[in-house]
Amino acid sequence: MILIVGLGNPGAKYAHNRHNVGFMAVDTIVRRHSFSPPRARFQGVACEGTLAGEKALALFPGTYMNESGRAVGEAMRFFKLEPKDIVVFYDELDLAPGKIRVRTGGGAAGHNGIRSITAHIGEAYRRVRIGIGHPGHREAVTGHVLGDFSKADQAWLVPLLDAMAEAAPLIAQGKDEGFATKVHLLTNPAPVRKFTGSAPKDNMKASKAGPNENSEES
Repeated sequence: MILIVGLGNPGAKYAHNRHNVGFMAVDTIVRRHSFSPPRARFQGVACEGTLAGEKALALFPGTYMNESGRAVGEAMRFFKLEPKDIVVFYDELDLAPGKIRVRTGGGAAGHNGIRSITAHIGEAYRRVRIGIGHPGHREAVTGHVLGDFSKADQAWLVPLLDAMAEAAPLIAQGKDEGFATKVHLLTNPAPVRKFTGSAPKDNMKASKAGPNENSEES
């Protein structure tokens, strides 16, 4: 079984915040793969489904971001899971918008949701970091993170969420690198190649002269 966790703050006030992109990612996975309707569980909301034949539980902690670990720890203990069975989707300031990174373990890098989860279950869980970009100045970070995605952001955000949902079965199979690669390919399709060459000059001359114009009679 795999536990997929989306990080964010509960409530309509925060629904479109950059800080809630983890909620958005897991919600898109839930809808794409026809998980069960949400119900209150584990101090949050949970949906059940399958990914690549593997039982999956999608969890949206109902606590605020800095207490996310309470919900994750409760679900982990209930299902007798190990940290490697848990994948957390969350926002990352130090990644450019539209980029993702997948890793296991590591520090919190100032993210309160990650800090809380680590405090409850240790650090050896899997993470999908979703880039939201840095505003450039430390004093602008809070407003940036708790601000809504702009209309211009939708151009990269919607395709990225869709790509992560399509690639989600690879996460369930433990193919984290394959997941990251597929998301990259889906969001950066190869350009269509166009023919830019020209016909050889000799062939063009022969075509203009006609098939027998320059031939000798035998």
